[in-house]
Formats: sequence, structure tokens, C-alpha cells
Amino acid sequence: MLDDFMLRAGLAGLGVVLAAAPLGCFVVWRRMAFFGAATAHAAVLGVALSLALSVSIFAGVLAVSLLMAVLVTALSGRGYAMDTLLGVLAHAALAFGLVAVSFLSDVRIDLMAYLFGDILAVGRGDLAVIWGGAVLVLGLTLWRWQALLLETISDELAHAEGHDPRRDSLILTIALAIIIAVAIKVVGVLLITALLIIPAAAARAFSHTPEQMALGAAGIGMLSVAGGLWGSWHLDTPTGPSIVCVAALIFAALTTLGRVIRAKAAT
Repeated sequence: MLDDFMLRAGLAGLGVVLAAAPLGCFVVWRRMAFFGAATAHAAVLGVALSLALSVSIFAGVLAVSLLMAVLVTALSGRGYAMDTLLGVLAHAALAFGLVAVSFLSDVRIDLMAYLFGDILAVGRGDLAVIWGGAVLVLGLTLWRWQALLLETISDELAHAEGHDPRRDSLILTIALAIIIAVAIKVVGVLLITALLIIPAAAARAFSHTPEQMALGAAGIGMLSVAGGLWGSWHLDTPTGPSIVCVAALIFAALTTLGRVIRAKAAT
């Protein structure tokens, strides 16, 4: 059954969006979009190091993503604004990664596949990595769901309930690094942040509880993957960007619908 490349692509996209949905909600609630984008851009350096050292792309991207998170945490509050730190580290890592790739003359590399994804080339081994990472991220997020919600509202409230905000923020950062590493094959390092943010933002307009928003984000993510694969097959467009385009169209439609409903309710 897994010999069908479209089926493998669909399963890969499903694994990523199921894990990205609840994680994306926290990215939206905590306004971590720039942090996610910065970590994803730094992943290009992980790709270059993986190819140079002949190790797994997943391992290299995960290592650099985690290093990025640790550096930002260590340097924040030492005279630099968070957005400045993220901008410097993200673009520096991206530039060093692209320069490092140019030196890999003995390695055949399709850089566009890493930047924008190559979901149609997902193999059985890739599926195992994607679903393994997705299950781990989903497990971490569900395990600390209530604690993360409390910390999103107030660190003091989390402390009062016996939680350690620093520890749970680290867990959230690790989960973000893992999802970036596993999603590189699906939508690439430059578009993974969109897959985290857009479904969650689209679900926000019609959600009354955090759990509803997470489930809605998962549903919108699945529709985006299905629509992107369909559009890519019939229109011969790049699949990763097509998935993000469908998610953006759903966001625009739901946002417009929500405003119309609220306007009618107000009158």
C-alpha cells in the first residue's frame, strides 16, 4: 500500500499537521511566530552540516534548532531585545548554511527541496521519522497541556499551581525544534512556520475553548494538505507551497465569514 507515492505524501502531511496543530496554537497565543521562523531558518545550517558530516538530516536540523533555542534563551535579557536576537541569529544561521552548502561540491543537493519541501519524494524511512517525531511532539504537548495553558495566561498562576514555567517553556521549545526537523520534507524550512500559524489562526475565529481551537487547527491542516496535494497533482504546482496556499485561502475565508457573522449579530 505504501508503494503509492501520493499515499505516502498524504500520510506525511497528516503526521505533520496533527502534531503542528496544538503546538501552533501555543505559537499563536504566546506570539512566538518570529521565534518559530527564526528556528526554521537556522535549520538550513543543520542541513549543510548533516550533508558535510554524512549524518541524518533530521539529526542535524534538530541539533541546530535546539542550539538556536538555547542561545536565544541564554542571551535574552542581557541588553538585547528578543526580536533583535532572533533576527541576528536566524539570518546569520541561514546565511552560513547557504554558504556552507556552496562548498559541498562532492554532494549532490536539491536546495529547493529543503527550502520549500519535497513531500512527493517521501519514502518509507521518511514516514517513520515524520510519524515518530509527530507522536513525540503530540505526546509532549498533551502531557503538559494544562501547565502550558496556565503559563500562557500567567507565570504567577502556573507557579501557584506548582508548575515550573522555565521547564515547560523548554519542553515547548524542544517540541517546536522537533516539528521543524520532521516537517522539512513536507513544506521545507521556509514554510513550516506558516503550517504552524495559519491553521491555528484560522481556527481561532470559531473556537470557544483552547481544545476546540487545537482540534479546529488539526482539521484545517488536514484540509490544507489534501487540497495542496490535489492542486499540485492537477495544476502541476510545487506541493509544499500549494499546501500553504490552501491554508491561507481557508484562513481568509473563515476570517471573512467570522466578520460577517459578527456584523450580523451586532445589528
